[in-house]
Amino acid sequence: MKEGYVLECRGLTKKYSNFTALNQLNLQLERGKIIGLVGPNGSGKTTLIKLINGLLVPTEGEVLINGIAPGPETKARVSYLPDNNYLSNWMTVTQMIDYYGDFYEDFDKQKAYEMLENLGLDAKQKFKNMSKGMKEKVQLVLVMSRDADLYCLDEPIAGVDPAARDYILRTIIANYAEGATVLISTHLIADVERILDEVVFIRNGAVVRHAAVEEIREKYESSVDALFREEYKC
Repeated sequence: MKEGYVLECRGLTKKYSNFTALNQLNLQLERGKIIGLVGPNGSGKTTLIKLINGLLVPTEGEVLINGIAPGPETKARVSYLPDNNYLSNWMTVTQMIDYYGDFYEDFDKQKAYEMLENLGLDAKQKFKNMSKGMKEKVQLVLVMSRDADLYCLDEPIAGVDPAARDYILRTIIANYAEGATVLISTHLIADVERILDEVVFIRNGAVVRHAAVEEIREKYESSVDALFREEYKC
């Protein structure tokens, strides 16, 4: 396992013309963890994930993956699942797997096909003919078939029915690379909580709590979901 933090944010700030999405955010994520990123809408979760993936540039501060600012080298070590569809509708799942295999050296085609089978998905089917839930499963398969250091999953279970959420969470647990970290942004805390090692609470663009899930349960005698609802009054 590599040494040092897989992710560090130091005074990370992102401002738009009349809005501050992130405000002097500081965060350090260790390796080998599944970590929840939680907060109300507009708290900065998606902005943070986009900064990690080099899709946005900080206004101030820095974000480091394996000690390096986002760029070609970090894109090869971060596997990203955005919160919206990014795949071409005309492609079959097999074509998508081939595309990922050509694009990422760490992509494992055999693992991808095994996950598809376990999730009951047909690799010959065209993406445009799939339901929203099926599409989200395919995107997750592609992301989790990489041997990455950091997996950034933005709302991975938001578009699927409750019965399918367990399948997706089991897929995440069983397929992330050894020693890697999984960062899951979600508002469905009750569904995800049981697989988390740690949780990061974010509000108004800053981290207000970062703790182990077991520590929260012992200290507050509360689930993460209940504490979230209490802190954010939702």
